[in-house]
Amino acid sequence: MAKAFFCLLLPLLIAFSQTSPTTGADSTFVQSVKRNPMKLRSEKLSHFRFYWHDIISGPNPTAVNIVQPPGNKTTPTGFGMINMIDDPLTEKPEADSKLLGRAQGLYGLASQGEPGLLMAMNFVFSTGKYNGSTLTILGRNPVFHKVREMPVIGGSGLFRFARGYVQASTHTFDLKTGDAVVEYNVYVMHY
Repeated sequence: MAKAFFCLLLPLLIAFSQTSPTTGADSTFVQSVKRNPMKLRSEKLSHFRFYWHDIISGPNPTAVNIVQPPGNKTTPTGFGMINMIDDPLTEKPEADSKLLGRAQGLYGLASQGEPGLLMAMNFVFSTGKYNGSTLTILGRNPVFHKVREMPVIGGSGLFRFARGYVQASTHTFDLKTGDAVVEYNVYVMHY
């Protein structure tokens, strides 16, 4: 029995003796980076305004239902429903105005007390100097409040290290179809 125990213990002892002690950060895993080599400029605050078109009806919806509440239970708030989105972002509220990008992600009805969405989306810009850059929004959107505020939690491209907030206000909402146009004012700190 002692021989069997030693046979099990020996490989473990060999493996642990060949690893370095953990006295601090492993230099192969993490390194400090100075700001200058990253060529970061001074941080600035930018304000963007555009319109988000959430189209549920018609032959080409930009929002599709991917999860229904369990057991087809309906609640006054729609609690449990999740939609996937690829919504156009336009310069003006009209659907045929200049396309600035798309809002890609999902939203779910996450409140039992009022229609409140959990929004997780990227604003993917497709025009001008921000073409290819993204802003990431994650937050609560109580849809029947006049103005809703959600945080900007990051970004990519020209929005690396971005932080800020968005204010959403409904421009139009069709109760029959569920289609909505929402004005977004985005205030973002970025380099």
